Amino acid sequence: MSMAQAQSIRLGTKAVCPGPVGADPSPLMVARGRLMIGFLLFLGAFILMGARTIELGMSSPQTQKASVREIAVPPVVFARSDILDRNGEVLAVNLQTSSLYASPQEIKNPALVAQQLAAILPGLSSAELEQKLSSKRNFVWIKRKLSPRQKWQVNALGVPALGFRNEEDRLYPHGRLAAHALGYVDVDGKGLAGVEHYFNDRLSEKGRTGEPVELSLDIRVQYALADELETAMRAHQAIGAAGLVMDVNTGEVLAMVSMPDFDPNNVRGVSDTERFNRASKGVYELGSTFKTFTFANALDDRIVTFQDGYDATKPLRISRFLIRDDHPKKRYLTVPEIFAFSSNIGTAQMALDIGGERQQEFLQSIGLLSSAPLELTEVGAPMYPATWRKVSTMTISYGHGIAVSPVQLATGISSMVNGGVYNAPTLLKSSENWDSGRQVISPATSRQIRQLLRLAVTKGTGGRSDARGYRVGGKTGTAEKAISGGYDRKALISSFMGVYPMDDPQYAVFALLDEPKGTKETYGFASGGWVAAPVVKNVILRTAPLLGVLPKAEDEELYQNVALMIEDD
Repeated sequence: MSMAQAQSIRLGTKAVCPGPVGADPSPLMVARGRLMIGFLLFLGAFILMGARTIELGMSSPQTQKASVREIAVPPVVFARSDILDRNGEVLAVNLQTSSLYASPQEIKNPALVAQQLAAILPGLSSAELEQKLSSKRNFVWIKRKLSPRQKWQVNALGVPALGFRNEEDRLYPHGRLAAHALGYVDVDGKGLAGVEHYFNDRLSEKGRTGEPVELSLDIRVQYALADELETAMRAHQAIGAAGLVMDVNTGEVLAMVSMPDFDPNNVRGVSDTERFNRASKGVYELGSTFKTFTFANALDDRIVTFQDGYDATKPLRISRFLIRDDHPKKRYLTVPEIFAFSSNIGTAQMALDIGGERQQEFLQSIGLLSSAPLELTEVGAPMYPATWRKVSTMTISYGHGIAVSPVQLATGISSMVNGGVYNAPTLLKSSENWDSGRQVISPATSRQIRQLLRLAVTKGTGGRSDARGYRVGGKTGTAEKAISGGYDRKALISSFMGVYPMDDPQYAVFALLDEPKGTKETYGFASGGWVAAPVVKNVILRTAPLLGVLPKAEDEELYQNVALMIEDD
């Protein structure tokens, strides 16, 4: 026995004797076999998994719908133009947002998902949501235009059946400011009111090119007017207010305010009273502001001169009506005195000399007998007698028996002071829409009207509008509200129409309070001179510097000769 065999026996191992080649596998062949077996097992598993994936994809509608929901939404095209004020300030803009939808057939527990969504999305009830989510439909809208936080909270729920679609949302950065002028849009971005509605096609067309629409509004002036009107409304417990600032030389509306107002970013639940535009839609008897037109008519037709006058000793009786003065002088009054003291008696007699037919022609020429051609659908039609009798001629001369909108009044007054040129009112920047207008009274008559308006402030009922250094002219208006069968003596429409500076008129400022109450500061009075004139004064003081109108000393020659015709009592 060899030593190797003996050692093998001692160790208890099997002796490996070299034999013929191929009798036993070599280590290399064993390893190769093992690798082949592993590869075949891996290939089999891969084929099995692929087959199973295909089987699940073909048999699961949930997977099919999920893949459809994940298709990328095309980029949003901003299809509505921005709206800017005259200085480029953004008043309305489109922003990209997300809207939430659901695939009800994929939701296993509609009640639970409905409760979760109702907690995230205010204004949606879980009962309504559960009804939607329990339907057999493939697609339902849950809520349009979510906030970023709401979208994040919905995503955090981890419900695959909920998805989002990119849309656009209309945003009004200044909120309530200029709401009635701008209007608002519906959930699909279509204009429903204001310039959004009037220019709906234009805004959509320009939106595709990215070109904005520029308005005549100046948001700085808008804020000042709104702030002063709101303050006066509260102080005098008025039920409403309206105001305008207009460029007398172009007809551009720099500010338009109606109160109560609303937020165009959220019009849900807004009342009809809040939507109503008192500045353009509302028509009112505006009282003695109308005397401006009667005087312009008479002076331009050379029916009277400043040296003429009328007997205002006692009231006038016409049929069953009695025309009297609020502050009777009970004497003969010159033409300037009739205007400064706001005599109804003197003005009515002047209107009779003009005649009803000519009076109608004149009022029509300055846009007071037809709706204002303003770029809004919310424009009121004036109200006046179908049959223009003698009594109509007399009462309309001082603003009773005819109702017009503040826009109409401001436009008419502007044409009286700017050299006699009528310019249609506009909410577009003048570079887009301005023309030279048409002559309605002579420049000489216009100068006389400026003298009278300044006189009404320095010597008459408009003294509380006199903003120092700005040479304000204007006319008060106080009228009882019409009711069935007559007038309510306790319900007033109190207004003031101001223009400045009277030596070179630039801007008209109008303020109106609906049913104001007198206060201790006004000694219980609630007329236009007491409650509306101070609003105009404050607006001028706040906005004139912004508009480049500087204060300066009075031009005495403008009205001095006329002032000498006033006899102070």
